[in-house]
Amino acid sequence: MKEYQLIIFDWDGTLMDSVSRIVSSMQKAAQVCNLPVPAIHSVKDIIGLSLQVSMQRLFPLASDEQRNMLIQHYSNYYKHLDDTPTPLFSGVNGMMRQLHANGKQLAVATGKSRSGLERVLAETEMAELFCSCRGADEAKSKPDPLMLQQILDELKLPAHKAVMVGDSVHDLAMAKAIGMDSIGVTWGVHDRALLEQHQPVAIVDSVPDLHLHLNARRLS
Repeated sequence: MKEYQLIIFDWDGTLMDSVSRIVSSMQKAAQVCNLPVPAIHSVKDIIGLSLQVSMQRLFPLASDEQRNMLIQHYSNYYKHLDDTPTPLFSGVNGMMRQLHANGKQLAVATGKSRSGLERVLAETEMAELFCSCRGADEAKSKPDPLMLQQILDELKLPAHKAVMVGDSVHDLAMAKAIGMDSIGVTWGVHDRALLEQHQPVAIVDSVPDLHLHLNARRLS
């Protein structure tokens, strides 16, 4: 595994075990809006996309007004009403702090909004670890690579110096579109077979395995 100067992480399903709350909040929002409740697998498939794109995919027959209401109710459930736990995956906190201590530049490219990202960074006390972050309301939705390009431009790095780590095909497709290596993780929303379709340089099944890959040193 080659050594990367910059490691860009997805958030939901990659660093934080938040998939269950996302699914629950989306289903409750649909109920409140008297719209068909999406299946669990359907909600998982849109995790990582912006809320606007997610609502279009999940509720294609809804009006713009209904989708705006869905976003409001979903956000309210996720932030305030749904008490499904959203811990960091076991081992993530230690891995991130060691990577940072070892001089790796760390960044986040997420389907969360900027305000949502800042909230979870504060809750997890991880904000200081990241040199750059982009939310879905600051760029085009994944899999468009704009948020990755913004991060690279900000840090003045070429794509081959960075790697994208994510649990969904949206993450890996985004990296592929900009010529960036990617690593898929199997503890989130998409399984190994789906992730393999986007030719990541590795697919890992545990946080310790991911840590080993990201700590790799180029052999001389």
